[in-house]
Amino acid sequence: MTPTTAIPLGPPAGAGPQPPAEPPVTLLVVDDHTLFRRGLIALLGQDAGLLVVGEAGDAAEALRLAPELLPQVILLDNHLPGVMGVDAIRGLREVSPSSRVLMLTVSEDGQDLAAALRNGAQGYLLKTIDGDLLAQAIRRAARGEPVVSPELMGKLVAAFQSQGVAEAAALIAPAGPAGAGASTQPPEAANNGAAPLSPREEDVLREIARGASNKEIARTLDIAETTVKIHVQHILRKLGLSSRVQAAVYASDRQRAE
Repeated sequence: MTPTTAIPLGPPAGAGPQPPAEPPVTLLVVDDHTLFRRGLIALLGQDAGLLVVGEAGDAAEALRLAPELLPQVILLDNHLPGVMGVDAIRGLREVSPSSRVLMLTVSEDGQDLAAALRNGAQGYLLKTIDGDLLAQAIRRAARGEPVVSPELMGKLVAAFQSQGVAEAAALIAPAGPAGAGASTQPPEAANNGAAPLSPREEDVLREIARGASNKEIARTLDIAETTVKIHVQHILRKLGLSSRVQAAVYASDRQRAE
């Protein structure tokens, strides 16, 4: 019997040209712990939509590599030798204005969180984050969306308690190239003429201001987590806000005014 050779089949007749796959999000990973850094790179490498183009063990090396590699996202640890991560953010944004800086750290300190956002970070994540959620956060950051670990929402709001709403909103979604595409409209201004929230949406908003995650809100209100997600989407749309963080600041400021 003559052996046969498998012939790859093209797209079905009439299917038309296939849309090109989106290029992967390019990353520069900055962490002084070699074992963690290499493990993180291996984890990210399992996602075809992410591409690590460089790694650095301290801020100085990151400042040298960033303008050469021009990564879309710089994953930055806070506790680095020499210069702390939060203090390196401004320099990284100067040498690579198109890059979004996303903090990935063990520090749950509210002041570190506020300082990172004030200095221009696109987001702040804890190293305990699930791998799939990290990949999602990286993609959101690359699109210019602010991202903050749900566990830190309460601390973020507390850190902004003494500041005006407009300034808090600006810190959440930094202006300039690294913050392009994210709204900096003050929450109270965004809510002018907005549709009123339903009683259940008010309940969800209060929990957001407390810093609760969707899972915690679902458990507290005895509803499905998918229902919580829908309520959050409605809240953001009605208030004219672009992120959960802005909703938390808005709710906190409103509570203080009452």
